Amino acid sequence: MQLNYIMASASIHLQLPNQMLGGTSSHSHSLKEMLHTSKSSRNRRVNVPSVSCNLKAKVSDMSSKAPKGLFPPEPEKYEGPKLKVAIIGSGLAGLSTAVELLDQGHEVDIYESRSFIGGKVGSFVDKRGNHIEMGLHVFFGCYNNLFRLMKKVGADENLLVKEHTHTFVNKGGQIGELDFRFLTGAPLHGIKAFLTTNQLLNFDKVANAIALATSPVVRALIDPDGAMEDIRNLDNVSFSEWFMSHGGTRKSIQRMWDPVAYALGFINCDNISARCMLTIFALFATKTEASLLRMLKGSPDLYLTGPIKRYITEKGGRFHLRWGCREILYSKNSAGETYVSGLHLSKATQKQIVKADAYVAACDVPGIKRLIPSDWQKWEFFDNIYKLVGVPVVTVQLRFNGWVTELQDLEQSRQLNRAAGLDNLLYTPDADFSCFADLAITSPEDYYRSDQGSLLQVVLTPGDPYMPLPNEEIIDKVHKQVLSLFPSAQGLEMTWSSVVKIGQSLYREAPGMDLFRPDQKTPVQNFFLAGSYTKQDYIDSMEGATLSGRQASAYICESGTMLAELRRMLQFYDVLGQVKSAESVDELTVV
Repeated sequence: MQLNYIMASASIHLQLPNQMLGGTSSHSHSLKEMLHTSKSSRNRRVNVPSVSCNLKAKVSDMSSKAPKGLFPPEPEKYEGPKLKVAIIGSGLAGLSTAVELLDQGHEVDIYESRSFIGGKVGSFVDKRGNHIEMGLHVFFGCYNNLFRLMKKVGADENLLVKEHTHTFVNKGGQIGELDFRFLTGAPLHGIKAFLTTNQLLNFDKVANAIALATSPVVRALIDPDGAMEDIRNLDNVSFSEWFMSHGGTRKSIQRMWDPVAYALGFINCDNISARCMLTIFALFATKTEASLLRMLKGSPDLYLTGPIKRYITEKGGRFHLRWGCREILYSKNSAGETYVSGLHLSKATQKQIVKADAYVAACDVPGIKRLIPSDWQKWEFFDNIYKLVGVPVVTVQLRFNGWVTELQDLEQSRQLNRAAGLDNLLYTPDADFSCFADLAITSPEDYYRSDQGSLLQVVLTPGDPYMPLPNEEIIDKVHKQVLSLFPSAQGLEMTWSSVVKIGQSLYREAPGMDLFRPDQKTPVQNFFLAGSYTKQDYIDSMEGATLSGRQASAYICESGTMLAELRRMLQFYDVLGQVKSAESVDELTVV
C-alpha cells in the first residue's frame, strides 16, 4: 500500500494475448482532441526504463525529532543463552523477526504453508512468465525500519525514487497534484503543496488548511512524542468526524482524502480512524522525505523477499515451505503458567511435531484467529484479537498494447519502442480502485517488455462488492473505468489480465480498534506475536510489519534467561517421562 499472512481466497485469472492492435484512423481525430483538452501532468514522463537509486539519500532521518516508538535504537548485543526459535509465517513480519534473531546469534526455523514466501508482499511467476503480485507496494520515505532491513540484506539498490508529487487522475484524464517539490523542506514544502494543489477548489483548500492547523500535526513540529500521544487519543473517532469538526469539507474528503485513506487502509475516511491518517500527516509535516515515494524496480520475490531469504539462509536460518501449522500444543508448569510444548505441522500427508525454545506466530488477523487454541480466549489479551476484522481486497493487472497513462502525445501512446506515461503511484476519486500504477514504467525490470505496453496494477477498495463476482466481470468493469480515466486509451487492446482476491488483508483500522491490537509479548511464557496488526506506533503496513518483527525479537532476547530455564525444565520432564515409560514396559514384560 499486506497463509501466515493467509491468502484467504485467492483466484488468478489469466487472459491470453490476442492480436495486438494499434490506434486506427477512425479514432485519431477524437483522441487528439481529448489529448489537447486533458490537463498536462508535471510528473515525469518516461521514455526509457528508470534508473535505480540507493537508500543513502532522500530518506527521512527518524533518529531525531521523531516519535521514539517509530524507529527504535539499534539493539544491544545479546549476551544470553542461544535459543532455538520457530516462526510460523514468512511475511515481512516473520522475515524481519528472523533477521533480528539471527543477528543476535539465535537458531531460527521458518514454517510457511504456501510454496513461496512474502505473505502480502509475496509474488510468484505463472506458467507464461507473468509476475503475479498480492497487491501494489509503495514505499514512503519514512519507512526507516524497512529501509534498514533492506540495507542489511543488500537490497538497498532495489528501489526507484519517484518525483516528489502525489498524483490524482480524475475522470476524463484531468490531473490533480500535491506537489511537494520546493526550495526548502518540511514543513514549508507541505504547506506549499496543499495551498497550490489543483485537486481542490480554493474554498476547500482554505478549510483544509484550517483543519490541519488545529491538529496534533502542529505539535509534532516541536514535540513529536507528545503529538503522537495526542494522535493515539483520537483513535475513537473517524477521520471524517474529526476533519469536519475542525472545519474541513466533505468535498476535500471525496476528492483527496478518501483515495488516500483507501490506499493506506483499504477503507474510506468515514470508516478509518483519525489516528491512522494523522499519523501519516504528522510525518509528512515534520519530515521532508516522508511523502517521497519509491517503488521496487521489479517484482517483490526478486527484489525484496528474495534478498531477505538469501540473508537468512546464509546466516543459518532454515525455511520449511508448504508446512502449515495445524495446532499449537501447550501445557502448564507446577505454578499453573501456560507454555507451548510444540507445534503440530503437516505437509500434504506428512506430519511432524516441532519443538523450540520460543515460538513466534507471524500471521495476519485471520491466520492468528485460526491458530490460537480456543482455551486461550479466557485471556482478554487473546480474546481481543477476535474483535479485529480483515478487509477484503482485489488486485487486478491489465496488460495493453500501448501506453495508457500517456496523456500528452498520441503517437507516443501507440508506439512500443519505449515506455511512455506517468512514472508514479496514481490516486483517483473517480473509480472503484483508489490507487494504481503502470508497473511497466514504475517497476520496469520485470514488467517492461519491449514488444508490449502498459501493465496497470489496480487495487479495488473496498473489495467487498467484487469478491463474489467472476473474474471476467471484474476485468470488464475495471477496463471500463480505466477508459473513463484515460479516454486517450480508447482503441488500445487489453492483451492479458489477472485477478487476485484476498478475503482478509489488512485489519480494518476503524475507530476504537487500536485498543484491541495485541502486544508482541503474550501471557504464554514462550509464545510471541509478530504482524502489522500487532501493537506498534505505525499503521498496518509493510513498515508496521517490519517494526513488529523488531519488537518481537527484542522481547525474545529480553526473555532469554527465562526461556533457557524453561527449556531445561522441559528436558527434565522429557527424561522423566522416558524413565516412567521404560519402567512401565519392564513391569508388563515381567507380568
